This record gives sequence, C-alpha cells and structure tokens, in this order.
Amino acid sequence: MQFVKAHPARIYAIVAAALALVVHYVPDLPSALILGLAAAVLGTGEIVQRTEDGKTIAAGETDEDHDQADGNELSA
Repeated sequence: MQFVKAHPARIYAIVAAALALVVHYVPDLPSALILGLAAAVLGTGEIVQRTEDGKTIAAGETDEDHDQADGNELSA
C-alpha cells in the first residue's frame, strides 16, 4: 500500500497502457465495457492529479518556510 501512495502516477500510466493493449488485442469486447473502463481510468487520473498536487503544495510550503527562516537569520 505504501508503494501505491508513493507512486500513483506510475500505476496510473501502467493501467492506461494495459487498457489500450486489451482493447487492441481483444476486439470483441463490448463498447460499453470499454467505455466504462476508460471512464474509470479517467476518474483515477483525477485522483492521481490531486495526490501529486498535494505533494507539490506540501513541498512548496516546506521550501518557503525554509527560505523565510534563512532570510530571518540574515537580517538578524
């Protein structure tokens, strides 16, 4: 579970590629099933994006706090 939390974008890419391969090599799949899987992959993409945005925001807050602390030390 830790791997999933640490690397959601990688897992999303693998799932999207696997879906494309399945659709290509199994042409008899019903269109409704393919569209449902595609919708699920797109929904998962939204979750992955929010997770990655959260990581970016958290990293930015840490860097700003560190930069502000450095600036305070220089002015003292």
